[in-house]
Amino acid sequence: MKELARTPRQIGSIIQRARKKRCWSQSQLAERAGLRQATISQVESGEKLAKLDTILAVLAALDLEFSIDKRTKGHGQDIEELF
Repeated sequence: MKELARTPRQIGSIIQRARKKRCWSQSQLAERAGLRQATISQVESGEKLAKLDTILAVLAALDLEFSIDKRTKGHGQDIEELF
């Protein structure tokens, strides 16, 4: 699963999809990550900025990893390939 995220909201959406794919509740993910359910809710909504160590704990609980890559620049036709 390789997904692109450039905003906290996009990161939250990816985390939420990964959690739901595993049929886990926010509470179950929180327990596995050593966090509170409210923290998972905040991360998934992307509205409140989360600490990097919180994001890394959530990703580890989901068996995902954080990767840094050179930022890509889209072209007009690229958007059509997404749909």
